Amino acid sequence: MRPTPRLLLLAVAALVAAGLTLPLGDLSLLVVLVVLGLVVLDIVASPRRAPGFAVQGAGQIFAGETRTAQLRLDRAAPRGAHLRFEWPDGLNGPEILALEPETRRYDLAVSGRARGSWTLGRAYMSWPSRFGLIEFTPRPQLGLEVTVIPDIRPASNGQIDLAVHASLDGQKENHAEGEGSEFHQLRDYAPGESLRRIDWKRSARQRRLLSKETRAERNHNVVAVIDSGYLMREEIAGLAKLDHAINAALALAWAAAVGGDRAGLFTYDSAPRLWAPPEPGRLAFPKLRRQLADLAYEDRESNPTLALATLGDRLRRRSLIVVFSDFIDTTTAELMVEQLLLLSRRHLVIFVALRDPETDAAALDPVRSLAQAGEAVAAFDLRRDRDLVLEQLHRLGVMVLDVAPSALTARLVSAYLDLKSREAA
Repeated sequence: MRPTPRLLLLAVAALVAAGLTLPLGDLSLLVVLVVLGLVVLDIVASPRRAPGFAVQGAGQIFAGETRTAQLRLDRAAPRGAHLRFEWPDGLNGPEILALEPETRRYDLAVSGRARGSWTLGRAYMSWPSRFGLIEFTPRPQLGLEVTVIPDIRPASNGQIDLAVHASLDGQKENHAEGEGSEFHQLRDYAPGESLRRIDWKRSARQRRLLSKETRAERNHNVVAVIDSGYLMREEIAGLAKLDHAINAALALAWAAAVGGDRAGLFTYDSAPRLWAPPEPGRLAFPKLRRQLADLAYEDRESNPTLALATLGDRLRRRSLIVVFSDFIDTTTAELMVEQLLLLSRRHLVIFVALRDPETDAAALDPVRSLAQAGEAVAAFDLRRDRDLVLEQLHRLGVMVLDVAPSALTARLVSAYLDLKSREAA
């Protein structure tokens, strides 16, 4: 229990009255007793027992996903009751929930902010007494346990499967000139096709025109390189850059699995960390998912020079390397650009940079105050340095994806399919 502002005002008034009636003796004592009597009467006349709580649902959610958990009360809540939550770092939810006496079920929208296992233990409940002199503040135990895992919905809902099969096995491959270099099968010649597709020797044996059908070469190496240093802890669109990178890397690994390629993983911060050599995608995907689910949020500065040089030594075969990283300015990006240039001489490199919509808005929105002008100048300088580095990478032959988080997975999978169909890797 704790006193309310009403009780404090009443106590101050009682002290003033007691001071004024102090010469009268018994009358000042009577004023104090009346106030104490009101407090005791208020406590006795008010509901003091908190209802029991049970929370169900939302046991496992994807990073960046919002699910509904159900809060149930075993009896009616006191009138005017509120429930205040203190969510752990990895979860988001309503801060205050108003409890109605007629309602015993409530829906809580729970969002995953960071991977890991999180527990919402106690909540803070409060309701006023009948006369408003006391506020009851029990701390009920909720015990909501939620595990936040990397988002694999693009892989599990079939979107990537459909995109890969449509790109590699659709009608376009059967009729377009130069689609793939790997022999697939022979079929009857269709009028209008290029004569260069005809297999003349087999046509002579069969005494009918036969065309060669080819498809994109498979069994390429696709390696996701994830920087887990402190710059990747920055939140964009409610999720750390590291989690956006993990979600996109898993989507890429699944696309590689469906496309018949081999998926690998390399992570680093101040030193190289995880290394999973490229394996056939369908076998590699569960392993990559487990490893990325346990990837920690580091507070160390990244060392791309050591990490990318180490990766270059480990890869003996030409591969598609997708680097998820970040930088602050042109100075800190110099060493990273140099190592990416060295990698691009032997491999096909995609550099993925997440664009922050808030920084873009701060740089482009109309300025209405001096403080906003300072923010706009700082945001413009960040955008300028960023664009200079990305343009330099593009000139050096590194493919750059500079996208907002919401478009990252779709753009990355689309870029992979385009490179695969052109057999650029």
